[in-house]
Amino acid sequence: MKNILLVVALLISAVTFSQKDQDSIKNNKKEQNSAERILSGNISSGVTVGGYGEITYNQPEGDNGELDVQRLVLMFGYKFNDKVQFVTEVEFEHVSEVYVEQAFLQYSLNDNVNLRGGLMLVPMGIINEYHEPTTFNGVERPSMDNSIVPTTWREIGVGVAGTMDDASLRYQAYIFNGFASVNGSKFLGGKDGLRNGRQKGIKSTVDSPNFSAKVDYYGLPGLRLGLSGYVGRSQAEDDVEELEGSSIGISMVGLDARYNFKRFAARGQFVYSSLTDTEAYNELHYDLDANPKQGLGSAMQGWYLEAAYNLLPMTKKQQLYAFARYEEYDTNASVSGDLLVNDAYNRSDWTVGLSYKLAPGAVLKADYQFKNDATTASLANQLNFGIGVWF
Repeated sequence: MKNILLVVALLISAVTFSQKDQDSIKNNKKEQNSAERILSGNISSGVTVGGYGEITYNQPEGDNGELDVQRLVLMFGYKFNDKVQFVTEVEFEHVSEVYVEQAFLQYSLNDNVNLRGGLMLVPMGIINEYHEPTTFNGVERPSMDNSIVPTTWREIGVGVAGTMDDASLRYQAYIFNGFASVNGSKFLGGKDGLRNGRQKGIKSTVDSPNFSAKVDYYGLPGLRLGLSGYVGRSQAEDDVEELEGSSIGISMVGLDARYNFKRFAARGQFVYSSLTDTEAYNELHYDLDANPKQGLGSAMQGWYLEAAYNLLPMTKKQQLYAFARYEEYDTNASVSGDLLVNDAYNRSDWTVGLSYKLAPGAVLKADYQFKNDATTASLANQLNFGIGVWF
């Protein structure tokens, strides 16, 4: 409950500092990710090209550092006419791995209603939709967005997206395939929660539809509020779909807020997942007698609060943000049956650092992370540097 109250306090504070300003409200509405930028392009027809990428250096205490071309994403859009557009993202991870991150067709019924179908991002929280390196502070994405959401979460589906300008709302609603109950040799559970179940459009199995929706409110200057929801079941393997425990029920809700006022910026997020039928799932897929803490919990939750301040005058075209972020995330927030709580999955991070925006599409990042969990173990802190681009 105290975690929810912290997020609510952030929202109340943001509303308190807000003043009515129509230009600022319009800027809230125009906030875009890569796909939205392509869809809103001014060309009448033809090809649009873009991309983003990150090169990182991670140095844990007491261990070797790692240099990595973490990702390079190439974006292509084609506008057939004023109503029909296609968007795709091809991602190269760690140089050698290639994925399709998005590939969907959009048909615009009017300025406020758009039908979509294909491989799309699941609208949950902030980072899963807005993960271009110039849109967030920190070399690495927030840890809870890897373990709880889990980013980058995309699946194949159909749905509708648009705006309700009179109410200052942006909406999305989709039907997707769900997580795989067993993904090759990988199971759901452990420190990564549902992450191993992402199908990513790779010969995705489906036996029941999952529903996802999000509403964003941009009616106050500098403030954007989001409410996300996801409900459905994991997708069972064909040869075990009749067995008890072959799938689980998933209900996920997320609250998020972003606020900007002159040189100050803040954001916060809370995500909670309730999972059903986990006791039967663990009995089918785990040996709890041998490893009583190695299964899938019945609830997961995570949250963070972040504040940032631009150290350069507003008259400068460049920006230098000093920021601090605190987050807590637990993939064993509750358990059922014979599964025991694993305190190593109840984690917290402090991240403090700088984001130097050389231009709107280029950033240099540096930060230091203090890592802890609910055990008595001492976790290695980490120093990070990064280069990010988005064009």
